[in-house]
Amino acid sequence: MKINESAEDYLEAILIFQIKNGAARSVDVARHLGVTKPSVSHAMKLLRENGYIHMDKDSAITLSDSGRAIAEGIYNRHKELAGFLMRLGVDETIAFQDACKMEHDLHEESFQAILACSSRLD
Repeated sequence: MKINESAEDYLEAILIFQIKNGAARSVDVARHLGVTKPSVSHAMKLLRENGYIHMDKDSAITLSDSGRAIAEGIYNRHKELAGFLMRLGVDETIAFQDACKMEHDLHEESFQAILACSSRLD
């Protein structure tokens, strides 16, 4: 399933908060992504309409099964790419920032090659 980079970022942020707190709140997502609350509201509306998230009566945001599958894929790519960069000697903060940029556009073949190379560095 292919969705745009922005939606992937929102789903990944929701996953992080869902893991930590059981659910996300719009204000948490806005702070995490550095966007406005109206931007989050618009994104949540689109994600909800497309079946990627659920919102309860208290506005707690959780991922649907399809949203969680996408979020976990992006989150795992992020962690693997950051880990690879750190094994190359890149500072952790920079590695995670760069991984965030790479996770969306990197071809699967390139990602698999990085995983293979990364395992040889351990």
